[in-house]
Amino acid sequence: MSTTSTIAVLGLGAMGSRMAKNLIKAGHRVIVWNRTPQAAIDLVNEGATQANSPKEAVAQADFVLAMVRDDEASRQVWLDPENGALQGMKKEAIAIESSTVTPVWIKELADTITAKGISFLEAPVSGSRPQADAAQLVFFVGGDHTIFTQTEPILKAMGATIQYVGAWGSGALVKLTTNALLGIQVAAYAELIGILKRSGMDAQNALAAISKTSVWSPVAGYLTSTMLTENFTPQFPVELIEKDFSYILATAGAPESSPMATAAQQVFQKAISQKLGQENMTSVVRLFTK
Repeated sequence: MSTTSTIAVLGLGAMGSRMAKNLIKAGHRVIVWNRTPQAAIDLVNEGATQANSPKEAVAQADFVLAMVRDDEASRQVWLDPENGALQGMKKEAIAIESSTVTPVWIKELADTITAKGISFLEAPVSGSRPQADAAQLVFFVGGDHTIFTQTEPILKAMGATIQYVGAWGSGALVKLTTNALLGIQVAAYAELIGILKRSGMDAQNALAAISKTSVWSPVAGYLTSTMLTENFTPQFPVELIEKDFSYILATAGAPESSPMATAAQQVFQKAISQKLGQENMTSVVRLFTK
């Protein structure tokens, strides 16, 4: 395989645009498409080619990577009967879905794409904008291991850890589980900071003491510091993590089987009702301190 590939990137939001930029830096020919065309301007200035539709973007691509918001957007990008990527892909190309979607949709998408004789891999990511900028994302890869081996060099241009987790749907489930664990921590730290402040404690000092114990998680410093300084510049918006909770709970089944995830989702839903949906997930601390 050539060390330089032609890669179509579909979806240029906060993550997709950064992933495309790192593929350009790695020397690949990158063709980009976004529902809002102006999102591609900076990437075109750095050497990308802009397409007018997913179908057009993928025509010459060796790899096609989608990074969009949800199941519905993924379906539209891949399977739109007129302009979807599947309408234009080469048989020898490899389709990669990196969006945070449901395992059920991944399995349906995989069946549909492979029925056309095209290889498919899921590769959702863990990490936010700083990790995407630095090509330090963690990929959770699901699908045929041979296809994974062919795709791994492409993923390494965007990530520091490429973890193969199993069959189609496994990557989506691991990603949703990861985000649920993160969201539960966000809700817990927000609640505890509220307790500390209402009790008259210096919350920063109290958390500094807790950080010396074994219960302190690697992400806790970032979460609590943004809560204490009220720096809610979006890295992972409330509305997106709430969407991920809806996906993991749909996968889990009855709400009573997942009480902690259900409770955390309710915190984010309340934040959305108070117009915090587009702020960083840690803005939910306002529910407990205002």
